[in-house]
Amino acid sequence: MEPAQDRNDASRPAKLKVCIVGASGKLGQYMVRHALDRGYEVVGVCREGSVGKLDAFNGRITVIPGATDDRDAIRRAVDGCDGVLTVLVPRGVNHYSAGTAQAVLDHAEPGARLVFSCGWHITRDGQDVYSWKLKALVKIAGPLARLARFADIDDQVEACRRIFASDTRWTVVRGSDLEEGDSQGLPVWSRHAGDPILKSNITRRVDFALFMVEALTDDELVHQAPAIVGRQTPSALAHSVAARGGST
Repeated sequence: MEPAQDRNDASRPAKLKVCIVGASGKLGQYMVRHALDRGYEVVGVCREGSVGKLDAFNGRITVIPGATDDRDAIRRAVDGCDGVLTVLVPRGVNHYSAGTAQAVLDHAEPGARLVFSCGWHITRDGQDVYSWKLKALVKIAGPLARLARFADIDDQVEACRRIFASDTRWTVVRGSDLEEGDSQGLPVWSRHAGDPILKSNITRRVDFALFMVEALTDDELVHQAPAIVGRQTPSALAHSVAARGGST
């Protein structure tokens, strides 16, 4: 139940080279901005039809066109990268998330920091506690989306199963509901959905991206699946007051 923090490790290069898989999406573009703000070298992967969404970064990043589950595109994009930030999207019914995760796991440099994004519905140890609304959404909307061949939530579960079983330096960041707006700072996190600190169930998308980028340099998050919530949400603020012994 703590924010990610920077780690000053002399063994790390002064300038990280980072690959962002799914760079053209809303979350991906925020991650690109955060990475560039830190002076990182950025390589982005996105579908060829979405390359234009990255025009604002022309001359500042390298773009590899291709589906995020295209193993050849991923292999070229992650070459020489110190870290890989991956948006796991359960698009379609052709194992898109699992294929994306597997390509990153197989082709990333040995020892690279791998940070993946998903929702709270993913569980690592079965100890997460979910609201009836989230359980109903997964139970009802999931099959409907799969029937319409729009999305497959189970595929995202399989993608994370593969990540959890790997011996890479992974982190799976599990996000709450998202909203747009100015940054509230680095989100707070807990190991299990259902913990009181997460009750507000909302995070600014720009801050979800911030947590992803910060996780690259936080060794405490290696082999963790933090569930996050906005730092200025009522539940996070209440937890902060409780941690100070009730002082205001």
